[in-house]
Amino acid sequence: MKQLLSYIYPVTKKITSKYSGELEITWYNGKKHLNSQNANYSYGSLQRILKFGLEKIELSKINSILILGMGGGSVIKTLRNDFNYTNAIEAVELDPVIIEIAKTEFDISENQQLKIHCTDAYQFAEKNNKQFDLIIIDLYIDLSVPDKFLSTTFWNYILNSKSSKGTILFNASVKDSNQEKIKTLIDYLKSKVFEVAVYNKVNNTNTVIIASGL
Repeated sequence: MKQLLSYIYPVTKKITSKYSGELEITWYNGKKHLNSQNANYSYGSLQRILKFGLEKIELSKINSILILGMGGGSVIKTLRNDFNYTNAIEAVELDPVIIEIAKTEFDISENQQLKIHCTDAYQFAEKNNKQFDLIIIDLYIDLSVPDKFLSTTFWNYILNSKSSKGTILFNASVKDSNQEKIKTLIDYLKSKVFEVAVYNKVNNTNTVIIASGL
């Protein structure tokens, strides 16, 4: 019934999280979305932005994926359904409320090919000793990427977590105030990897960075 009604007007349920503030699960035009107060967290514009990035990557050569910032799990569904990716995925999400939403509202839960870590992405990257062929970074609090995820210290952890020919997909920014920090990060990545591709105004909003090589 909610799905049918959503073609007439949005149907919304609100849930409060100590990490993410007030979250909204909204049916709109027959599809369910997860939103924060000002941003789409999963299954809307965010899903289109990350799909744009994934289309630039040769996923047939990717055997393992790490997702930092799982949200409601839309990128997992994109990988499984749109790209037929069947290999192992590990996902990190700080907010246990969002992990529960992903499970109950979007049917995203652990199985043999998906491991979910409920922890801070910075701490996970710092302690991680595994390497992944693709690392997807989508770490937002509402509209902002916290500064610690733009630091060279964090990105050294990420580079150590990437396999020798692995790729990093970073949903970098929607805020103009972050652009100087993003530029500094791009220059740093260019000094560390073979190739850095930058796509501005993806979906008319976000900067997407794809880094690959060493």
